[in-house]
Amino acid sequence: MSGTYSFDVVSDFDRQELINAVDQLNREVGQRYDLKASNTEIDLQENELIIITASDMTLQAVEAILRQKATKRNLSLKIFDFQLPESSSGNRVKQKILLKKGLSQEISKKISKIIRDKIKKINVSIQGESLRITGKNKDDLQEAITLLRSQEEELEVPLQYENFR
Repeated sequence: MSGTYSFDVVSDFDRQELINAVDQLNREVGQRYDLKASNTEIDLQENELIIITASDMTLQAVEAILRQKATKRNLSLKIFDFQLPESSSGNRVKQKILLKKGLSQEISKKISKIIRDKIKKINVSIQGESLRITGKNKDDLQEAITLLRSQEEELEVPLQYENFR
């Protein structure tokens, strides 16, 4: 059967796993002796996570717990874009953490260039926040996935490979 094969490269995360990680974070912050009195508020919104706490020290502890809980739930730490902490009312510290989802145009072009430079027999097309990679040979597509996995450290986003046809 000779035809064309394809797969999509996306950057996404499991929202439910993130919700579970934040719930575990809330529970641990409420139970830990050193964080109980910090009056820490953790608010998960659609595209960001906001942490308001008593001091820089408690903020660092809460961030460390967040990283730990996310890792245990198989969430890549690359989905978190930590902004600079800012002062909030009442001598408190506010931390915004943006949640990265989708491939930006710049990252899509970078991935496309990586693939085109190494593997000549496949086509890469940018489709919104994902990439479609097509080729006549499944082995070339497997080689593209292997290539991207080896380059993943240099990219600022986690990658997933879907719709392999």
